Amino acid sequence: MTNIHTFMNPTDTQRYQMLSNSLKGAGRSEDLYNIIELLNPPPDINTYIEPGGLKKVRIGIIGAGLAGLAAAFELRKTGADITVFEANEERIGGRVYTYYFDRSRNYYGEFGAMRIPVSHGTTWHYINLFNLMTVPSSQGMPNNFIYVHNTRTRKDPEGANIMEYLYPLYNLTPAERNTPWNQLNDYAFSSLLKELSPDTRKELLQILPYYSPQILPYINQSVRQILEDLGLSQDAITLLASVNSLTGDTLAANYFETLSEEYSMDYANVYRISGGMEYLPYAFYNSLTNLTPDEYTISKEDLGNCQVNMGYYVNGIYQLEDNKVLLRYNTPGLRNQTEEFDYIICAIPFSLLRTFDIKPFFTNQKMQAIRELNYYNSLKASFLSKRRFWEEDTDYGRMNGGFSATDLPIRTIFYPTDHLACLEEWGCTPNEPGVFTASYNIGLDAVRVGAFPEEQRFSYIKRNVEEVHGLPEDYLNRLITGHKTVNWNEEPFAKGAFATNLPGQLLNFGYDMLLPEYNNRVFFAGEHTSSKHGWMQGALYSGMFAANCLAYNSYQ
Repeated sequence: MTNIHTFMNPTDTQRYQMLSNSLKGAGRSEDLYNIIELLNPPPDINTYIEPGGLKKVRIGIIGAGLAGLAAAFELRKTGADITVFEANEERIGGRVYTYYFDRSRNYYGEFGAMRIPVSHGTTWHYINLFNLMTVPSSQGMPNNFIYVHNTRTRKDPEGANIMEYLYPLYNLTPAERNTPWNQLNDYAFSSLLKELSPDTRKELLQILPYYSPQILPYINQSVRQILEDLGLSQDAITLLASVNSLTGDTLAANYFETLSEEYSMDYANVYRISGGMEYLPYAFYNSLTNLTPDEYTISKEDLGNCQVNMGYYVNGIYQLEDNKVLLRYNTPGLRNQTEEFDYIICAIPFSLLRTFDIKPFFTNQKMQAIRELNYYNSLKASFLSKRRFWEEDTDYGRMNGGFSATDLPIRTIFYPTDHLACLEEWGCTPNEPGVFTASYNIGLDAVRVGAFPEEQRFSYIKRNVEEVHGLPEDYLNRLITGHKTVNWNEEPFAKGAFATNLPGQLLNFGYDMLLPEYNNRVFFAGEHTSSKHGWMQGALYSGMFAANCLAYNSYQ
């Protein structure tokens, strides 16, 4: 048996080997170096400007999510004076959101980012830079439930249980009925990759002004439309959407998004940050607010100053006649404050930027993107249980990590992975407390479950969990000692969970969203401007890229 500690804090070589193995299994070994190149960090900012080259230049950054923090971290290398405006008074990190149920921080739930694929090189760049501890967060066969069509079965390597128990419940064609589940699933979501050349597949990880003709159908058609073009029946699509619960909630999104995640094997080998994902944004914060941080290799004399202002809610962006940019913002005690800057990086979602006063307007296409870009809602509910009931099933083996999928409105249940490395003699037993994600849904189900009043929502989610696990009603009443739900549509400084292009939106807006405004004085960052929507990789890469663009344009 492989020692699991071999894979804690994997080296780059270990990550590349894991990715190589996954690609080999998918028959796409030739994609390895392209994926590594495209997801590793962009060139260092000092490639474009010497250290300290922007001394006395004032830069404002809107948003202390990962994109804004990464931009600030890189821009300090230019010697600039940086001010980060964060509307939230209580926390930084944007859509990286860890909630702790106890003061000792042993029990926590992740309400935003919760997985780090081995292929996401920019994320690993910062994890390694800040010396953060990571642990594996995936397991090959965790015996999780599939509860679909009021039928409960278990996941198995070949999907035989799905064929036996679920296929008969759907009006599948003879060909579909005789196709093993794994082959049917691969046909729907990954087979088309192999029809693209390796050079064309690279475009799945790029934001380009133009795309190859072979890839245009996947940009301009939805997941459902492509599945129909593949000849799948409506019942087969419904089965696929039910078992693949999160993909099933995005059938209206363009198929390009699905291919992008499959291309870079985003779900094959994933990790998490030990103790909570928020350790990454707070590592940025601690470095940015330190006058003599250890993370930089340039001299302290060339390092810029950075101030992170919490509770400073920017709501207006204005171009001034002297080519400077004015920000208007509210603070906890004062309204309509203003401050001038030489440059701005806007690192907030377009869903929030839509509420800003912008004068003069940005370019027409940028303004239309701000109005129209699709954001999915997401709801996550975490329950603290005084006993890990999901680990108690001795007939099938413990459900240790992984997730159960259902067509009920809660859609997905994620189980903690902190017992993956446990041996009995270490004292890890089902009798100790644990936090599990009782509901993770996106799109319409997130809207509908999120619309319940808080206590009714808790009761509804609890009953769905009991149903998935085959537990009697109210069984969990005596086990659940804490709970929290985050509905991202209701978060005032997010107004949605993450961007996902609808058909045509990548062509219409993708490249234009990257272009600076106000004579190259306002730049844009965030997962919505990246090729990796909804991932920390997209936010971090975009922050570095925006900082590089600012540095490059400062000389033009």
